[in-house]
Amino acid sequence: MGKRKYNDEFRAQAIRLARTSGQSIRQVAADLGVSNETLGQWLREETAAAAGTGQLNAAERTELAELRRRVRILETEREILKKAAAFFAQETDRTR
Repeated sequence: MGKRKYNDEFRAQAIRLARTSGQSIRQVAADLGVSNETLGQWLREETAAAAGTGQLNAAERTELAELRRRVRILETEREILKKAAAFFAQETDRTR
């Protein structure tokens, strides 16, 4: 069975419900149609983020991965531009 994606709003509401309903995590998870392991993981991630332990939540990990990808692309583009500038500088010196 594949992993199902849940949006951040659904996760936040599920965490709030698990903390305020007085029901067990298993019961809240069953009511929402998610596994109790998933809900438990969301609760642990949210608790760690609130405690400032340095652990990233799912949205932050996704954003970090995207930003790292963009940095790699920009660094590659910068290297290409440096090489192109050096090449054209040499060509300009040869034509003089």
